[in-house]
Amino acid sequence: MDRDERIARESVVAAARALDAQGLNRGTSGNVSVRFRDGLLITPSGLPTDRTGPDDVVRMGLDGTHPPDQKPSSEWRFHRDILASRPEFGAVVHAHPVYCTAFAICGQAIPAVHYMIAAFGGSSVRCAPYAPYGTAELSDLALAALIDRNVCLLANHGMIAAGASLEKALWLAIELETLCQQYAVARQIGTPIILSDDEIGTTVERFRGYGLNAVQPTAPETA
Repeated sequence: MDRDERIARESVVAAARALDAQGLNRGTSGNVSVRFRDGLLITPSGLPTDRTGPDDVVRMGLDGTHPPDQKPSSEWRFHRDILASRPEFGAVVHAHPVYCTAFAICGQAIPAVHYMIAAFGGSSVRCAPYAPYGTAELSDLALAALIDRNVCLLANHGMIAAGASLEKALWLAIELETLCQQYAVARQIGTPIILSDDEIGTTVERFRGYGLNAVQPTAPETA
């Protein structure tokens, strides 16, 4: 293992632990991957984050091959398929945060209730229909929900966020959970007002030069 691979493995472990620290995951749920050379590095199956080290991270080829003495996350398939089909993405985060998962359990998409939805690429966050975890069917449904988007919900399951880097993917995951929480609270208060597609389209364009979409890895300017 060379220095570059060691650094990449450490970044996967750090990202997985950040999900726990942010309250987006608990125990062995959720998984993280990063594009690496001609394949990817992904968190292992069934190992608690606090016990996962760089050597436990599994190196996979885009053909699904991996060392026989290691077992990748059960969700390796959609990680592999997203990275294989979306060259603009360099990392994928999958988690089960409370508010995202609550909407996913209800099979509900998230509409444009806040302009920050533009950070996800459009005027909605889609919810992919249910399919058993780890299956090719789930991967296909996730890919469809991610068309022109960088996040989606998975019915009765959780969420996916993909970005050019692990930092970007983690930021998107946190922003999505925040938006879902805001939407849930707003529905308790009254009837949320949905922003128009034109408004969100304008904001999408403005966001292209802000925050983690730009050169410097900082969050976009908000008001």
